[in-house]
Formats: sequence, C-alpha cells, structure tokens
Amino acid sequence: MSEILVNKLTGTSTAGSILVTGEGNSTTTNLQQGLAKAWAKTNAAGTSIEDSNNVSSLTDNGSGDQTITMTNAMGNALYAISIGNQTQSTAYLILRSTETPTTTTVYRTGAYLSGYTDCQIGSIAMGDLA
Repeated sequence: MSEILVNKLTGTSTAGSILVTGEGNSTTTNLQQGLAKAWAKTNAAGTSIEDSNNVSSLTDNGSGDQTITMTNAMGNALYAISIGNQTQSTAYLILRSTETPTTTTVYRTGAYLSGYTDCQIGSIAMGDLA
C-alpha cells in the first residue's frame, strides 16, 4: 500500500477545485463541493457549543430554538442544513426554523417534543462559502 503525505492539494485548472473519480470510474465529484462548510454540536440546554468548525457563536432564542453564527459567510442563501438530535434517550423532532437562511453566517435549528424543548443538536451546513 502506498502513502501520500501532503499539506496542500491544488487543482491544475482551478486552485481550490479537486475532482475525485467516483465508483466505477464513470463520474467525478468535486471534492470542494462535497465538504461540510460548517458544523456544530450544542449542549442539551441549548446554551453553548460543545464542538464546531467554522462556527463562532450560538444564540439561545428560548427553549428548543437556537441560532448558529458561522465564522465565514456562505456564497449564497441556497445552502443546505442537516440537523440531528444527539440526545439519545428521547426522540425529538428536529426541524429548521422558518426563518430564511442568509449569506451573513446565520442559520437556526430547533427541537420539538409536545412543544419546543432543549436537547443536544448536531447541525451541518453544506454549500458554497463566499
């Protein structure tokens, strides 16, 4: 087995774009497009971030309602958010608030179980950075 050790990969036609050949050698995937641009794991009270990447702060808007502020803005408001419950003992319905996402680094998460409730939430933002 071979091993490649590098600190930086640069595309030949576009510096930040690397194509990866998919299974069966029939398609390619842009590696840059497939990376999570931000993620956060919040505590059960919804008041602090336990771990994150490209996330600068959390605002507790009330029970079961959190606003995540990203460090770097997204390129447009068309990015996708994936949200999951990380409180293992209870099955909460995890949803994204109806607030329209913006490029100014903010998205909202929420949890519902017979009313809005705090729980551990993991969230991921996928899309283009500005």
